[in-house]
Amino acid sequence: MDYRDVTFPAASREQVAAIQKARKRLAFERARLSPFYKGRLDHVKADHLDQPEEWRKIPVLTKDELRNIPAEGFHDAFAIAPDTLAVEYWRSGGATGRPLFYPRSAEDMEVALEMWRRLWLSAGCNKDDKAHISFPMGIHPVGQLYARSGEMLGIGTIWAGSGNNTPSELQLDLIRTLRPSVWVGMPSYGLQLASLAQKQGFDISECGVCTILCAAEPLSLPKRQKLERLWGAKVYDQFGCTEGGAMGSESDAHDGLHLWSDLFFIEVVNEATGEAVAPGEAGILLITPLFTNTMTPFLRWSTGDIGVLKERGATKGPLSVYPVFQHAARTAGFFKVKGININHADFEDFMHRNPAVIDFRLEVHDRSGIDALLLQIELMRGADHHAEAAKLMNMLKTAFEVTPQLEILETGRLAQLFLTDVKARRFVDGRSR
Repeated sequence: MDYRDVTFPAASREQVAAIQKARKRLAFERARLSPFYKGRLDHVKADHLDQPEEWRKIPVLTKDELRNIPAEGFHDAFAIAPDTLAVEYWRSGGATGRPLFYPRSAEDMEVALEMWRRLWLSAGCNKDDKAHISFPMGIHPVGQLYARSGEMLGIGTIWAGSGNNTPSELQLDLIRTLRPSVWVGMPSYGLQLASLAQKQGFDISECGVCTILCAAEPLSLPKRQKLERLWGAKVYDQFGCTEGGAMGSESDAHDGLHLWSDLFFIEVVNEATGEAVAPGEAGILLITPLFTNTMTPFLRWSTGDIGVLKERGATKGPLSVYPVFQHAARTAGFFKVKGININHADFEDFMHRNPAVIDFRLEVHDRSGIDALLLQIELMRGADHHAEAAKLMNMLKTAFEVTPQLEILETGRLAQLFLTDVKARRFVDGRSR
């Protein structure tokens, strides 16, 4: 079965099941061509992959395993086609660790453009829209593919890139001048642009944007609400990973991420045992690309995302044929300070619930052998700095049993600190190891 035979949305769940049956076997056979998988799949019966217990014999693949491969030998160790067939390289995401670079063939790229095209369609975007794209425009693929697939749909595209590509001040000038109907970028950068607009003395919600497409970061309810309030726009959370591509989007019901189960085989398993979780139970998300595997044969790739997979969502629209993944958290993310665990996701939600706080950064460092926290924040224009600081410190003590040093920054300063990050590093562990 060729990817050109896959319609969007899929005609039925039966059609999805037929695609998975054919393409899982092909994905498995391709993986067996990789030196990396030599000896790792010999115990798996290729003729029985539709049996869940047989499929689960395939070992889960993690990024840490791939990082053990020397960078200069990655292609020879993992890829299944010569590098002369690569037309593009994708940089893996993530805020920590050595980045990996994945070759993509011309066939992979045709499928990738279809994946990203679906992101626009899921949010109801069409040729009447104009989109300002603030994802990085570089070796990380997300920004360029939003732009290229948008053009395929006739959407007017403004290739601004991240603040490292186009300074944030100029991005705001473009938004005010060209008045796009859609803004596309990481939610954290959306908050930074809204903060900088306040510094410049105008309300970004008056610039014409009515739809926001977000990806590359978990989007909690408090962060979503703050983004929607500041921009006056409806937010659509979207999802993907460099190992596979763009994987899904929210529907008009905004009750989770509909994942393209005709392009990926999706599992949610218990992280400790690798067994499938019970319905409604949270587990770690594994994906097997069914089409973008002509060069990099990922099988049961652990995305690092934790959540609940449901067969159906609330929408009655076109996306109803696809299952819904309700994102809960990332696997990594906490500080242990003076015996107290500070969960990053909980702390971020706490900060975004505060309407006076636009953005923040939390750092733990070693001060003469004692852990110390530094919390840097930016406040809404007109906020009483002294009163808000006192209230915040009291709430932090109650919620997290910690009292950090507090530094109130000039609006826009955090955007400068985050400028070189692929994903904004709001939590920094500066302690010596």
